[in-house]
Amino acid sequence: MTEIAAQTQNALTRIVAERQSKGRVPGVVGAVAREGGLAWSTGIGSADLDRPGEPPTADSQFLIASQSKTLTAVAVMALRDEGKLSLDDTVEKLIPESKHEGITVRQMLSHATGMQREPVGDVWDLMKFPSREELVPGWNEAERVGRPHDRFHYSNLVYSLLGEIVARLDGRSWYDSVKARILDPLEMRRTTVGMDGGPAQTGYYVPPWTDVPVKEPLIDIGAMAACGGLASTAEDLAKWAMFVANPVDEVLSKDTLEEMCQVQIMADTDRWQLAFGLGFMLLRRGERLFVGHDGGMPGHITSTFVHRESGTAGIALFGAPPASSPSALATDLIIKVLEDDPLPIPAWVPGTSVPAELEGVLGTWFSEGTPFVFSVKDGVLEAKSPDAADYLAPAVFERVSEDTYRTVSGRERGELLRITRDSSGTPTQLHWATYLCTRAPLSFGELGNA
Repeated sequence: MTEIAAQTQNALTRIVAERQSKGRVPGVVGAVAREGGLAWSTGIGSADLDRPGEPPTADSQFLIASQSKTLTAVAVMALRDEGKLSLDDTVEKLIPESKHEGITVRQMLSHATGMQREPVGDVWDLMKFPSREELVPGWNEAERVGRPHDRFHYSNLVYSLLGEIVARLDGRSWYDSVKARILDPLEMRRTTVGMDGGPAQTGYYVPPWTDVPVKEPLIDIGAMAACGGLASTAEDLAKWAMFVANPVDEVLSKDTLEEMCQVQIMADTDRWQLAFGLGFMLLRRGERLFVGHDGGMPGHITSTFVHRESGTAGIALFGAPPASSPSALATDLIIKVLEDDPLPIPAWVPGTSVPAELEGVLGTWFSEGTPFVFSVKDGVLEAKSPDAADYLAPAVFERVSEDTYRTVSGRERGELLRITRDSSGTPTQLHWATYLCTRAPLSFGELGNA
């Protein structure tokens, strides 16, 4: 792992210290992960005001609250990949006693159901949360406050029910499923329902008119654990973030994780800076996109976000409500590292061979007057317009049969590329996504005669 430079580490520590001081938070942990693991962390303040001056560490548990939703979503998608459900399945198919009809798993994962935010019964006022036996009857009493896909509407109730779906399809409790499918393979040993009794940050509330924090109680949210019941540490969240950056098939395939990071609904319709995928928040800052989730419980406000392109993650754990969004700290840490201490640029490695069937295909072809350069990298056919932005990845092709290729990533993903040859075997035309490609730029009229 490439060590973060000392000067950058000092700057990161200063960022966390500034947020702890300005936010009047008793204890804060900030961390950065990259290249597969935790690269840097710091704790500021006190983990417990009964022992002032002992800061929390990367091994201190915080309640990560709604970050739990991302693990629930991965469990759901793993079940999908196993054929146990479809994203188009309705809730009444999976939970027959549901009285709400037509709500799909996709809508549930992306907060597009229109269902009310919380379980019935003023749970956050009375601090009385539904048991598993009470969850579905309470769901049936809940109100659908909006039309599906009409607008984003966050719902803890919906994610609680997703936990019940996981439990029913997997034949074990939601947590046992998440533990077996995610936590154990990723060696996230201190990610538990509630605190595990080890080192932990005490949660506080700091009143606006005094500087004397009030200790918050630890609460058991019962059947709502799937939406917000987990506790974790910066060390464990670094492992989780590195999985989000670069998935392992034992937990979830790369293609499925990529699917989860596609926009399903826009949460910020004014500026288009926040969207939701399948379980993940998609946060845009400038030209960068970050994938992750915030979490909030009494006394604990947290955030983990990943810049998947660079494989860099930021983790922000607060032991009291901060003055600013936790995602602001998580992403500020990432941006600081990317700008001040980027990873070395890997050396270009030459290929070893060019497939014989591609030799006549390489070079520039024109489609509707637009040039595309077809080239080979590591023996694989790629195509990209020379006018395309640098950040856009090329189209990548996979051979299906003789002179037929499938676009597996990039522009026109999923579409076929067909090669037409003359009697000598020289390629004369390409059809990509049915569009004709020729060696010379042609007008539409000329294309019709080509």
